Amino acid sequence: MIYFETARLRFRDWKVTDIISFAEMNADNEVMKHFPKTLSADESNEFYEAIVAKFHDFGFGFYAVEEKERNEFIGFIGFHEATFETDFTPCIEIGWRLKKEAWGKGYATEGAEACLHYGFTELGFRDVYSFTAEINTPFQNVMRKIGMDFNTYFDHPKLPIESPLKRHVLYHIKQKS
Repeated sequence: MIYFETARLRFRDWKVTDIISFAEMNADNEVMKHFPKTLSADESNEFYEAIVAKFHDFGFGFYAVEEKERNEFIGFIGFHEATFETDFTPCIEIGWRLKKEAWGKGYATEGAEACLHYGFTELGFRDVYSFTAEINTPFQNVMRKIGMDFNTYFDHPKLPIESPLKRHVLYHIKQKS
């Protein structure tokens, strides 16, 4: 199923044929630079299964994104219910991960803006959050470009204290009236 499109991107259900590209993306050191670790093929497959299950359970999730011109899977952009223990959870989080070859083309911004619009108009979200490691400035740049406001800093409770990724930033956006 195709959920929505932009001028250059298609947001659709996941296909079994996405698994190989998904695993390659998750194993790429540069793509995963601001995550705790790269993922093995088995871990990527488990993540794929979890994404598909979330769509079944909630009717939304991380949408498979493809470049329309080439009908090529380039990553995911979408929503996730963050439930780890902190003062702003549970909440709806917007997130994205794109293949390195898709970087620098504005796809993350274009796609995240479209996702926010879909989330607010079709899914009825009132608030959406996004967070990342404080050192992940490219991700923060996208958050600002899509209209999110900086909220606070926090230490991610699932990361060890010595991790350079422990300190996170939280951004937020409300549905416009």
